[in-house]
Amino acid sequence: MARMKIRIATYNIHKGVSSIRSTPRVVALKKAIGLFEADVVFLQEVQGRHDRHAARYGEPDRGHLHWPEVQHEFFAGDAHHVAYGMNAIYDHGHHGNALLSRFPIANMINHDVSDHAFEQRGILHCELNTKAGTVHCYVVHLGLFESGRGRQTAALIEAVNKSAGNGEPVIIAGDFNDWRNTLSDKLRQELGVVEVFDQLDTAGKLSGLMRSLVGKEAPPRPARTFPAALPWFRLDRIYVRGFKVTSAEVLHGTLWAKLSDHAPILANLSL
Repeated sequence: MARMKIRIATYNIHKGVSSIRSTPRVVALKKAIGLFEADVVFLQEVQGRHDRHAARYGEPDRGHLHWPEVQHEFFAGDAHHVAYGMNAIYDHGHHGNALLSRFPIANMINHDVSDHAFEQRGILHCELNTKAGTVHCYVVHLGLFESGRGRQTAALIEAVNKSAGNGEPVIIAGDFNDWRNTLSDKLRQELGVVEVFDQLDTAGKLSGLMRSLVGKEAPPRPARTFPAALPWFRLDRIYVRGFKVTSAEVLHGTLWAKLSDHAPILANLSL
């Protein structure tokens, strides 16, 4: 497999509306996603259809469109291929996960991992055709309850082992809602993945010295991403297998605090 550099991002976009008053943020989100300059973008809470918002905001105002007909296709534009996995369905629309990719999407499947009828969740699996071969991407949005997240993580592990069970390159990213960080060890043990900030931390000289002095490996510490205005909880993650992480960062500041309740994560990888 050839060497390749790839820039990725994960972002829970809160259905394209502000946290307060549900004001449309779709146009601003498209511009912000463009600032990532990412080859692959993992999106959660993408509003596939919302008839009420479309009726209220869909007509252009002075030439500016506030609510596109198909949100994920609007984000993709001409720069990316796109796949969408519908999870939550209701009378006036639906929402789910989406993947934007500069690489062709050879295949996609959406796994329903809903733990109960009141909280629909899914894992969107896409196979990307890259110059270095196939890369398996999984867009994840897990539930709010820890017991359910455990069952959903087991389903994720099963899906990865079935579709990429021979050690193929894997990227798993999204909103894990795992605020107590109980899932990282299981994912590392079962899938051989690492979380991007943990890999960077492991590579650091000071971190290595501290680990040797303590005499044991420190637990993984994903970055704080929620709430975006003042991140405290470590909800959003990027796990990789077969990649070296060259950099990773959470985007903070006024812009990101206005767009969603989650802050996005950017990472540069080399295969």
